[in-house]
Amino acid sequence: MATRDSMDNLMQQVEDSIRYAEEQYKQSNLQEQYNNDNFTQALQQIEGTYQDIAKMAHSANSQQREQLHRMRLQIQQLQNAMILGQ
Repeated sequence: MATRDSMDNLMQQVEDSIRYAEEQYKQSNLQEQYNNDNFTQALQQIEGTYQDIAKMAHSANSQQREQLHRMRLQIQQLQNAMILGQ
């Protein structure tokens, strides 16, 4: 079972990554061009967070896995929006 602290830390990482990626996505839409470095960094950060969620799922209990699954879906949705430019 994943510890409560590790789950809390991961949840904070997810929130921070999503916030940063959304900010970069909004900036790219406002500028109608991508700030390639920051936009790419945001995509890499949320991909790394996605991988961390997958790793944590291996040691999580069923309730934690459900929570991790919801986080993964949220990240995937953001990744898709950023990549497709929607």
